[in-house]
Amino acid sequence: MTTSARLELDGQTYELPVVEGTEHELAIDISKLRAETGYITLDDGYGNTGSCKSAITYIDGDAGILRYRGIPIEDIAGRSSFVEAAWLVIFGKLPTVQDRNRFSDLLTENSMMNENMRKHFDGFPTAAPPMAILSAMINTLSAHEPAVWSAHDDESIERAAAVLLSKARTIAAAAYKSSIGEPIVYPRYDVKYVENFLHMMFSVPYREYKPSKTAVKALNLFLLLHADHEQNCSTSTVRMVASSQANMFASCSAGVCALWGPLHGGANVAVIEMLERIRESGMDVKEYVRKVKNREDGVKLMGFGHRVYRNFDPRSKILRAAAEDLLEEMHVTDPLLDLGRELADAALSDDYFIERKLYPNVDFYSGIILRAIGLPVDMFTVMFAIGRMPGWIANWKEIHDDPKGRIYRPRQVYIGPTDVQWKPRSER
Repeated sequence: MTTSARLELDGQTYELPVVEGTEHELAIDISKLRAETGYITLDDGYGNTGSCKSAITYIDGDAGILRYRGIPIEDIAGRSSFVEAAWLVIFGKLPTVQDRNRFSDLLTENSMMNENMRKHFDGFPTAAPPMAILSAMINTLSAHEPAVWSAHDDESIERAAAVLLSKARTIAAAAYKSSIGEPIVYPRYDVKYVENFLHMMFSVPYREYKPSKTAVKALNLFLLLHADHEQNCSTSTVRMVASSQANMFASCSAGVCALWGPLHGGANVAVIEMLERIRESGMDVKEYVRKVKNREDGVKLMGFGHRVYRNFDPRSKILRAAAEDLLEEMHVTDPLLDLGRELADAALSDDYFIERKLYPNVDFYSGIILRAIGLPVDMFTVMFAIGRMPGWIANWKEIHDDPKGRIYRPRQVYIGPTDVQWKPRSER
């Protein structure tokens, strides 16, 4: 492997170090480029820019590989839970039995909101977007949870992480209950993470909601498979904010805001909206697929293909099996879910999509699973945020632990007007 790249500028030759990752990814280190040459690089959208070195998640889009802390996602999904995967992602190793039990206990102990925080829900309009509430309330945690201000070592970071992971689901469920005019449900101390969330979402004072094991398993997989995904928009936002030494809750609240954007967190919602359009139009799946292949105006196949994965998204394979098990068990009569299954089967058997490697991605099956469980569409991105919380915390921690860390400060190429003369108000 070459150890440097050569750059020629204005008759000068510069040697730029080549950096190799543990999975043999290669990068050119340009950290001294401006100081040595006066130039900066321009990369709109950061498609070719590595913003950091990270030991959390590895993706090989061409081979369809995803690993958390070096462990293949297939092994984690088949043998673990969201809580155990969260600990792995945050702390970089599989938890011991003692670690797992302690962390589970911390999640249970910190599941309730401060009663003063509950009053904040009265200030939101009934139709307030749940993501707006989630972001605001996570930021509010900084005022109510002193643990975040002393999060400087693994023990205190573990407690702060447990506060955030546990209360995020409580806040999400409370936001939903407030939006439909039902009383907020307190968490239980005798059920696990996912089941407790579903209890807070769907129980009412006169009836306890008891989810099926298949529903709990499917939602557990959904959260686990969303726990981290390298340097996407929201994760990079968390790192940007964390670089200013903002606390964990403030940094992750910024991640929620970035995920709220429809180009990032809205893909699973777009799947359901697409199925709604197919149903309302009265056309069958074959006709819709034909329109997609002919690239007719306004006809798009949502939930297929991926910007990173040029092969099958490994997460979608896992969620597809979970979705099929869930639909078979629940015997749900839902024309949208029937359309979704039919559309996936049609695309997977069509050479047009196979040749272009347009396979159903994680967002496609996520939308199917969340709808089958009974979650409303405006809660889909909230679920994404809860699932992604371990990755955001891990990236915050990576910034926090770096002794050479500096505040992020990108450069720009200015293209605005130059040397504009000031005009008095009377002349404007």
